[in-house]
Amino acid sequence: MLKRLRQRYESTLSTLDVGARPAAALREALAEGYGLGKLRDDVMAGLVVGVVALPLSMALGIASGAPPQHGLYTAIVAGIISAALGGSRTQVSGPTAAFVVILAPICAEHGLGGLLVASMMAGFILVLLGLARMGQLIQWIPHPVTTGFTAGIGMVIATLQLKDFLGLETGPMPEHYIERVGALAQALPTVSAPDLSIGAATLFILLYWPRITTRIPAPLVALSVAALVAALSGVDVATIGSRFSYEGGRGIPQGLPMPVWPWSLGGPGGAPLTMDFHLVRELFPAAFAIAMLGASESLLSAGVADGMVGTRHDPNAELLAQGASNIAAPFLGGFASTGAIARTATTIRAGGRSPVAAITHGVFVAVAMLSLAPLLSYLPMAALAALLLLVAWNMSDIKHFRHVLRVAPKSDVTVLLACFGLTVLFDMVIAVTTGIMLAALLFMRRMAEISGARVVEGHHAALREPLPEGVILYEIAGPLFFGAAQKAMGALGTVADRAKVVILDMGGVPAMDATGLVGLESALDQLDASGTFVILCNVQTQPRKLLDKSGHDENPGLAYCTNLETAVARAKARVRGR
Repeated sequence: MLKRLRQRYESTLSTLDVGARPAAALREALAEGYGLGKLRDDVMAGLVVGVVALPLSMALGIASGAPPQHGLYTAIVAGIISAALGGSRTQVSGPTAAFVVILAPICAEHGLGGLLVASMMAGFILVLLGLARMGQLIQWIPHPVTTGFTAGIGMVIATLQLKDFLGLETGPMPEHYIERVGALAQALPTVSAPDLSIGAATLFILLYWPRITTRIPAPLVALSVAALVAALSGVDVATIGSRFSYEGGRGIPQGLPMPVWPWSLGGPGGAPLTMDFHLVRELFPAAFAIAMLGASESLLSAGVADGMVGTRHDPNAELLAQGASNIAAPFLGGFASTGAIARTATTIRAGGRSPVAAITHGVFVAVAMLSLAPLLSYLPMAALAALLLLVAWNMSDIKHFRHVLRVAPKSDVTVLLACFGLTVLFDMVIAVTTGIMLAALLFMRRMAEISGARVVEGHHAALREPLPEGVILYEIAGPLFFGAAQKAMGALGTVADRAKVVILDMGGVPAMDATGLVGLESALDQLDASGTFVILCNVQTQPRKLLDKSGHDENPGLAYCTNLETAVARAKARVRGR
């Protein structure tokens, strides 16, 4: 039976191959042989992570500005589609805390419909990234940038949860962080003792239950106890049922997500939302930010999973899968999703070793919505806030943040603190953009510092005899690009008046860009005008191709040699022949 299903599945996928490898992980797992034993392990792991994902998805939906059921819809669709089509065997996808700082402002400004449309647009961007084979994207984001904005996101999420954790009456929260902190401070006299007690008790169980056993997930115990206490004690605390409603009832609707046009869910305040070019143009910056964060988060999570189980993921297939799930989810009421490191790690620790585990997790959440929706409405908001406070703490990774501050170079510390501060005070898009630009500028400065050149006359360590009179050796070290070209080529023009032949040793130049080429050409023209013959030696592949394209191989005042000894012999012959 399993063999026939595998053959039918692989036959269907073969028609979808578009240059990447959709469903690469599931194909590999099935090709290795998939029996009932592996199926049992994956199903059990999927049930465990499903228990963890159920309350977390609701909490993240609320934190993003959406009703809790939309977080569950996201977990169902992303959990199944991303796993079925993805490139990581153990990746679990769904709503994540990293998205909150992007999604909440979108939902506040454009409504739930705008949030879903932006998520769908991000899905198309992710698909394009996958088709363009941009799966190595994560390697281009500097570590201080990811550490900085991740810690900043953790602080913002923790701040946002204080309202429900303390039961504060703040009214509508301001948009910016400083104003939010001020509103929370002003509302401190309205602290609700019952909400605070339930929140503190939930947080205590979340922290200390893993010391007792890890067989039963801590969120299941903590949130179940919180709901029972709130229901049986009769105290007045905010719950999902008291805070949220839907057409026909309060709390969470019972049933599977139904197909819907994303924009039909309305804009701010429930106003009608028109799907047109104006809306697409307004949402594109947010969609691009979702796609970039989703790509980096999913690839980072897949890389962590590889390290835990010794596998290797297909990054392009993973981007395609994340894109497909982000396109599909809004049509079923879900919003942006990506690979979740914590849920992925939970799956691995529970014994999951194939995408079947993540698919099972999505199915479990769907079954829970069918059977447990009335009970989920009793969950206290303070308990969900406690769960997100723990998520924010783990996400911030304060220990690692301090370690980077202590040991990293000052330039990296500058990037780290800039990303952290900008994420907290403004938003993640500004933080990441500024961080990458700042990191790039500092990298160029470092390259310019290690790049250089020196003029050699007479003796040279690599030569048995001194250089002939009238021959000067000019050595360049480091990449010849726009950050270092002026420094490297600055002294070359000064030797024109006293040299008959200049040997330009480019063995230490691995790469050269257009600015470096212009600087080199300017120096060559100056030497040619003074009648100085130039020999280029040890030219590496990329600079040589660039020089050939510019036509320098036809220059009579220029010659190429493969090594320094040949270049010196050619220079001697040139000097004697004049």
